[in-house]
Amino acid sequence: MAVTGSISPNFKESCNIADLLTIVVSSARRANVRRAISFTVSEICVKIGRMRNNTHILMKEQVLIIMKPLIYDFSLEELQQWAKDNGEPAFRGGQIFDWLYVKRVSDFESMSNLSKGLRQKLNEQFSIAALTEITKMESKDGTVKFLFGLHDDHAIETVIMKHNYGNSVCVTTQVGCRIGCTFCASTLGGLKRDLTAGEIVAQVVRSQQILDERGERVSSIVIMGTGEPFENYDATMRFLRLMIHEKGLNIGQRHITVSTSGIVPSIYKFAEEDTQINLAISIHAPNDKLRSKLMPVNRRFPFDDVIESLRYYQAKTGRRVSFEYALIGGVNDQPEHAEELAGVLKNMLCHVNLIPVNHVPERKYVRTSRNDIFEFQRILADNGVNVTIRREQGHDIAAACGQLRAKHMELG
Repeated sequence: MAVTGSISPNFKESCNIADLLTIVVSSARRANVRRAISFTVSEICVKIGRMRNNTHILMKEQVLIIMKPLIYDFSLEELQQWAKDNGEPAFRGGQIFDWLYVKRVSDFESMSNLSKGLRQKLNEQFSIAALTEITKMESKDGTVKFLFGLHDDHAIETVIMKHNYGNSVCVTTQVGCRIGCTFCASTLGGLKRDLTAGEIVAQVVRSQQILDERGERVSSIVIMGTGEPFENYDATMRFLRLMIHEKGLNIGQRHITVSTSGIVPSIYKFAEEDTQINLAISIHAPNDKLRSKLMPVNRRFPFDDVIESLRYYQAKTGRRVSFEYALIGGVNDQPEHAEELAGVLKNMLCHVNLIPVNHVPERKYVRTSRNDIFEFQRILADNGVNVTIRREQGHDIAAACGQLRAKHMELG
């Protein structure tokens, strides 16, 4: 239950920032709010920013709301410590973790091997409901796309994709995106806020709950939904650690791929992580000039710097890099583009995924013809580059990144 307190209509004039912070902190202490999820949804949140105790506020309809922390934000060790802090043995934290990730219950009351008092404490101090289903769309190829609502009325997309080998889940890491790729629906409306690790985790848990109904499991995870995961680096890495935990969903590291637009400092940082998780780069052009036109982020992190960071990553990890290349008719899909890209990737341990661009009504770009796609593939292959054309999934339900959310935003 959120802590609420009425605020006068002219609170901006009658209550300065210091007074408002005092209200928030004292209310949080009274409610035993130890940690709250991170979000910024109003002018007042922007002005105040993060407080030292990591409590955040939401101004809505002149009510100050202090949110309870989302339990999926906590690691096994943190839940064990929470249990001890509340007079319980540490193994109770392990039982809670098991209920969340193995039994995958949706409420604390279902955690039947916990005492009623402990379940009540969980309910008082944590939230378990991260997502509210707004829309569900199913494709004839088995792809299922969800639009989920968050606690602050924002919406995010999650996609379950059916493959011969199992099911993959594509998750979102931010509400909106600030990267600004000119062919992508995700960037429409800009970046609203980062997701917490728990909000990313909840997407996979919810997907697994759905698959449980037909006796299937999440086989792989791709972090290729809305947002730039390497601009939400800490939450993304925390999410990954929760996903691979042997006492949780236990997803194999090599069955997880994180995709970035080329945030160079984070690529270097990722190279230092002790992980076998796959790295993919949205490249979309073979040179600086064209990439800057398609991806404004290239002005911050130029093409050559991205390639250099990837060479460092490979030298450090010995792992292959995947390149995502969206083919746009008459823009980046000509033979000379393929030849130039092949030259850049020569002698790199890599794989190129060619992706026919999805039509976005707000964008002017068109799809590459089938003949041009195959010709692009042939040129790369003839130059020794490992290349495939990505199998399209969910095309009939606009399953590409950001399309469903953009439609939802348009409808208001």
